[in-house]
Amino acid sequence: MFRLSHYMHELVAPSAPRRRRPGPVKPVVIWNLTRRCNLRCRHCYTTSADVAFPGELTHEQAMAVVEDLAGFRIPALILSGGEPLSRFDFFEIATRAREACRYLALSTNGTALVGETADRIAEIGFDYVGISLDGIGTVNDRFRGKEGAFAEALAGVRACKARGIKVGLRFTMTRDNGAQLPEMLDLCAAEGIDKFYLSHLVYAGRGDKNRGEDAERERSRTAIAFLVERAWAAIEAGEPFEIVTGNNDADAVWFLRWAEERFPPERIAHLRAALEAWGGNSAGLGVANIDPQGKVHPDTYWSGYTVGSVKDRPFTALWTGDDAMLAALRQRPRPLEGRCGACAYKAVCGGNTRIRALQLTGNPWAEDPACFLSDAEIGVEGTGERLDVSPFRGKRHDPVHRYA
Repeated sequence: MFRLSHYMHELVAPSAPRRRRPGPVKPVVIWNLTRRCNLRCRHCYTTSADVAFPGELTHEQAMAVVEDLAGFRIPALILSGGEPLSRFDFFEIATRAREACRYLALSTNGTALVGETADRIAEIGFDYVGISLDGIGTVNDRFRGKEGAFAEALAGVRACKARGIKVGLRFTMTRDNGAQLPEMLDLCAAEGIDKFYLSHLVYAGRGDKNRGEDAERERSRTAIAFLVERAWAAIEAGEPFEIVTGNNDADAVWFLRWAEERFPPERIAHLRAALEAWGGNSAGLGVANIDPQGKVHPDTYWSGYTVGSVKDRPFTALWTGDDAMLAALRQRPRPLEGRCGACAYKAVCGGNTRIRALQLTGNPWAEDPACFLSDAEIGVEGTGERLDVSPFRGKRHDPVHRYA
């Protein structure tokens, strides 16, 4: 996840350099509690449906996972699905996880976040609730496979806000809904939503089957340009609204190049150091996934590769073991090939989303096909197949005199 607003603040008011703690990196764990879901989204990476799936963790096994994660002192736990609220013991898991974890988040479709359910979410004390929407009104309903899903999710947003819960919207962009990005940001403003997350499509689950819907590179460029403008406007206005993006770390490189046109060298040096400390794609290092059956993966989109199962060994033992793929993903630099291997910014983006390269070529180290930057922009002498146009068209801001 690229925290666009956070790194904009680093330009405005640079913080002290981040010191890396000794020992293994503790990952943010995304735990898919169940595959069951009341919706049927076209890009669902877990291929969920409203049926019972065999082999999911028992209550005892799930609670053992919570205790193991508590002992490992992970920085954050995200409870996801399917629709996590459809799991029979969700509230028992969430209550213990709140006691055990420093940061607890819920990733939901929002349609069940009303009444007593919303009350219990507030009582548990989730730090953040992310609700997925894929457009406005009928556009969202078509993507999510249920008439009325937009209205139900919006009711969930309002229920969270009414109870003082920090809430964000997650929007997965494809060619069929990309034009609604401005309307999604307008919705955030109208509803007082705290955070907006643009998710680029990843080729996993139904997302892999629907890869033909992936936004063209020019659309991705247009989207990040628009989000940078909106994020900067929020900072200039002193608004707390936060914008982040996910699953295309070329966004960070685009932002760095945007900043280079506007800020003095010392601020750019600080920004680049901060971005390299973040390191881009963190699958297998700063992010881990536990699926509904207890299988552990480098992240949520790597369902085809399993480190092991928490039914057999604790997550902690699996994550700190000698798995070859995890070891390769944790290398810096990674053993990247093609454009990604030659890229001048690979320390910033980490080679972007490796699972897309794997799905398309069978090679996890091949170039990410969704990188929207041209060869010239990333310092590669290539074939010219990528777009080679300036990303800095249109309205410009000149904040240098304010922050120099």
